[in-house]
Amino acid sequence: MKRNRNVKIVATLGPASDSYEMIRALHEAGVDVFRLNMSHGTQAEIREKHGHIRQVERDLDSPIAILADLQGPKLRVGDFARGAEDLVAGAVFRLDLDPAEGDATRVCLPHPEIFAALEPGVSLLVNDGKIRLRVVDCGADFASCEVIAGGTISNHKGVNVPDVELPLAALSEKDRSDLEFACALGVDWLALSFVQRVEDVTEACALVNGRAAIMVKVEKPKAVERFDDILAVCDGVMVARGDLGVELPVQAVPPIQKRLIRRCRAAAKPVIVATQMLESMIESPMPTRAEVSDVATAIYEGSDAVMLSAESAAGKFPVQAVQTMDRVAVEVEADPTYAQIIAASRNIKGHTVADGIVAAAREIAETTDIKAICSFTQSGTTALLTARERPGVPIIAMTSLRGTARRLALSWGCTCVMTDELERFKDAVVNAARAARAQGFATETDQIVITAGVPFNVPGTTNILRVAPCDERLIYRTDPE
Repeated sequence: MKRNRNVKIVATLGPASDSYEMIRALHEAGVDVFRLNMSHGTQAEIREKHGHIRQVERDLDSPIAILADLQGPKLRVGDFARGAEDLVAGAVFRLDLDPAEGDATRVCLPHPEIFAALEPGVSLLVNDGKIRLRVVDCGADFASCEVIAGGTISNHKGVNVPDVELPLAALSEKDRSDLEFACALGVDWLALSFVQRVEDVTEACALVNGRAAIMVKVEKPKAVERFDDILAVCDGVMVARGDLGVELPVQAVPPIQKRLIRRCRAAAKPVIVATQMLESMIESPMPTRAEVSDVATAIYEGSDAVMLSAESAAGKFPVQAVQTMDRVAVEVEADPTYAQIIAASRNIKGHTVADGIVAAAREIAETTDIKAICSFTQSGTTALLTARERPGVPIIAMTSLRGTARRLALSWGCTCVMTDELERFKDAVVNAARAARAQGFATETDQIVITAGVPFNVPGTTNILRVAPCDERLIYRTDPE
């Protein structure tokens, strides 16, 4: 489906958006990628949502990406006898392995691996950082803490440990089950939560075995420290500002977001900016000015996609939230300053033939009257390299593989079009011209740039750049077989 913008929109499905009718309305409003949150709902419910998305895809003949987001190792306190307690700054509060219900002095934290990693002075954050504890004394089965910032603690509130690397596997038993389920279902992207080290990613890659692309959620300080190594082994990145903003000072998150976006772009790997982008639209049909500015900033920085979480999953105005994101994106990308920022941030040091081909395609497109760049791709790499260039004209990703088209639905500027397997270059040129006209990017009097590899249908062989007319009669008259 043709969009009037380059940045993509990711929307999380939930109780407010799990019907066929709503999913179709969201896609028509602008959603390019649907996120299935494996933390909520049964596998049967996830399967139903997946079926609705694929039905919308068939009905509208529009490739849609599906992102399954694994829960990861959630650390939570146990139950309180009264359901909740108020902790006061300066008080002493104990965390331990005793399963008995908690009170104002203690509660169970059923994670011995946390106690094994603690030492005096370490901070513990509860309930998204609203409560801050500092470890005074600890052992293999307890931690005695001073309450630094008080508040209400209740059943099953989450615990963050930002100061130490926890000896936790990124994949819990639930995650392993959900991973296999999602891959068998046929999702396009699999998001890994709470990644701390490269081994977390390589383990997931081995289990996935090429059945989906791997998206790493950056939400731990250790992932930021080791980002370059992690980026090298994953397929994409989500800047998950929720937990990242809990575990790091909030003022550190914007510079980190900017750095990660630039590194992902240089590596030609898609990056999503996520969490609280239009938070007020959970309850209000209108966003705040600050939220609009936040979305705009992520777009100006060159991110591939911006994401809605509770706004589309549980909010009262899911379609309006998508429409708002769409309007902000269109407005930002029409701003001359946007093109200047994108061009100034182009810092690509490629050394392959494919790097040279896509760089030349962008240069030709931007200095002559070219209407689109058509990239023939099997693995998706050529289209990703073209997207890395952030050209000033549309990118049409032509592929015979449905899975490649779906994965590229997440990538900046890519309009994905299915094509038959081709044997002759002239057929590729004709198909590209037809796609450019059908998508409304060009007319018969226009020209397009085509990138492809010969022999066809072999990944990693991008070696041809052709400026071609969209008039098929001219193609047949002038192009070699």
